[in-house]
Amino acid sequence: MISAMGLSILGIACNAPPTQAQAADGYTLLNRGWVNDAIAAFRQTLQSNPQSREARLGLAIAYQRAGQDANAWQAYQQVVAQDPQNRQALTALGQLGSYRPEWQPGGIAALTTLLTLTPTDTAARTQRALLYGYQSNFAAAIADYQLLLTGNPTADVILGAAQVYAYSNDYLESLALFDRYLATGKTIPNAAIPAYALSLQETGSPDRAIQVLQPRLQSSPEEIYLRTALASAYAADYQIDAALNLLEPLIDRPDAMLPLARALSTIGRQAQNADLYSSAIGLYRQVLQQTPDPAPSLLIEIADVLSDEPSTQAEALPLYEKAAAQQPQNQSVAVKQSVLKQQLGQISKAELQQQLQQTLSTLPTQPSDRRSLTLALLRIDPPQPEFLPLFQSALQTGINVPFFNFRIAQIALQQGDRAAARQALTAYDATPVGSKDPATDFLFAEIERQEGNLEASAQRYQKIIDRNLGEAVMRDALRGLAGIYLAQDKPTDALSIYDRLVAANPEDLAGQLGQAGVAYRLQKISQAQAEAILAQGQSDRATPSELFLLAGALPADAQREALYDQLLAIDPDSIGVNLRWVQLWAARDPAKAQARVEQILATNPDRIGAAFIQGDLAQRLGNLPMASQAYEGILNTQPNNPAALSALGGVRFQQKRFAEAEQLYTQVLALRTDDTDTQRILAELKLAQDRPLDALERFQALQKSSPTLETELSDRTQQIQVDLLRRRGFQPYWERY
Repeated sequence: MISAMGLSILGIACNAPPTQAQAADGYTLLNRGWVNDAIAAFRQTLQSNPQSREARLGLAIAYQRAGQDANAWQAYQQVVAQDPQNRQALTALGQLGSYRPEWQPGGIAALTTLLTLTPTDTAARTQRALLYGYQSNFAAAIADYQLLLTGNPTADVILGAAQVYAYSNDYLESLALFDRYLATGKTIPNAAIPAYALSLQETGSPDRAIQVLQPRLQSSPEEIYLRTALASAYAADYQIDAALNLLEPLIDRPDAMLPLARALSTIGRQAQNADLYSSAIGLYRQVLQQTPDPAPSLLIEIADVLSDEPSTQAEALPLYEKAAAQQPQNQSVAVKQSVLKQQLGQISKAELQQQLQQTLSTLPTQPSDRRSLTLALLRIDPPQPEFLPLFQSALQTGINVPFFNFRIAQIALQQGDRAAARQALTAYDATPVGSKDPATDFLFAEIERQEGNLEASAQRYQKIIDRNLGEAVMRDALRGLAGIYLAQDKPTDALSIYDRLVAANPEDLAGQLGQAGVAYRLQKISQAQAEAILAQGQSDRATPSELFLLAGALPADAQREALYDQLLAIDPDSIGVNLRWVQLWAARDPAKAQARVEQILATNPDRIGAAFIQGDLAQRLGNLPMASQAYEGILNTQPNNPAALSALGGVRFQQKRFAEAEQLYTQVLALRTDDTDTQRILAELKLAQDRPLDALERFQALQKSSPTLETELSDRTQQIQVDLLRRRGFQPYWERY
């Protein structure tokens, strides 16, 4: 059967010049299905008349029908070069653009020209949206799909849109579109199943994602993308071993390099496993080496992974710069580039803030672009308060990213607004993903700790531990619980946790530092041993909270002044380190120490630790009334705080109000039954009240119960006995000669 174009050409063939007649012969052959003969005819025509548009278009059509895609691509390009508005050639280029990644930009350009000529061409817009999706230009793809979805879209349009929304991180909209597609009675094809599974797992249903993917992989075990998608779903469900076992067949397979890299980076991040993440980085490097002209989306993807690892951050920067050069209007890349420069020390925090303000001075109008921009700001951790309006605006304008509420909660907590933090975190907890995210309970635990509700905080950490979400989450929850035990003045319980952590992983630096800090406090290790572990902690690039714990446990030392300054630059509110800093400066420059205390009180008015520092400095400077006031203020809030009772007892001792001091230390001993320091002080109080026999009895009892202090206590006991002999007129036998 002859096409309409073929009839029109045949209609003029009798009166046409020879070259046009030859072209018409080519169309006749083409319509009869004699494709190879048609190709020869069109070539012959072009040899005699290179300017023949009909022959050039016919040759392109013939190449396409013969499956000679590369020749067809070139031939259609030549048609468009000669006739830029040729709709048939533009349409064909758009279709061929999906055949090879390197043809996608050309296909998009052709379809854009076609849509300029015919804006209502639904088929062209559908194909362009598909190509934009292949290019990971999700903002442009979504812009096309939004127009297509407003009409009466086909099931294929809905399916394509669902995938693009998934890969642009709009998982809720993606799920809604997948549900809409399923409502047509169709089954989601294998090629789209990973996007569906991704949306399920990222909205808090990794178990459903596993259920969807498992039967597909059983039916198609060789499909790499199904295998890696299922592995990622297992990781999201904290089944790390199952995820890794699933990926085993893909190792060393060249065709699996990129999907394997993606899966390993996801699992490594989820499990906080540096080795897995390093393996992913190695694969990404190979992908980059084997890709002559990587698309901006691939550059950004690899840079995102490299920038999350301190040792490879420098490699990420040129990738961001290359992507930014190709996409100068991409604000999210500009944000990532600026953040990375600050992390690498190339710009200061002030310069980062200035660059970000410039980048964010004009926000994108497209919701997908604004979503990408706001997601890029999530890379700033801890989040900066100046970005709070952007997160709030994103939620108010319908950008449905539940984690933005988590960031808002973090910022509010930084600003001391615990009520706002709790409100935002409750909103995150109300979402499917937030209710299953252990980060929710971690942040709730911190809010409750700051509110002084230590028991509720401990219960939060215990809840996380009971969920058994993998080694990394378990480790962080145990460390958090140890911190609460210390705040509750339960150092023995805290030490048992750190012992457990070190036993499970002897190389765990945070566990070693915490173990040393608590053990030194309990006098189970010497100062020299504690300082040796502190030196090890200082040599490591990481700065776990336990480094603050150990530095604050050891006595103030001028040799650790640089360490104090370094730690306070990271956490200016660290009570333990601030205490040692103030103690160090109290002897050198009391005014400077006092100014620091006033600053701490101004920024931490509700924190009991700040009052402890105030009381300690006042006591050192001899201002006993001020010290007394500080400790009494703590006891008004926490009447059974043993540290405050002990500190106030020390003040009363200095004030020679011995009866009150004894009463306070007796309360401490009731709370800390094994506290040898308190028992010694009570014995000394007996001496101060001129009751040496009572003191002697206490020291002898303590000597029996504390074998590690036997020598020291024996000397003190002997000294008391000598004093008693002298008071009675006896001379010790060793002084008689």
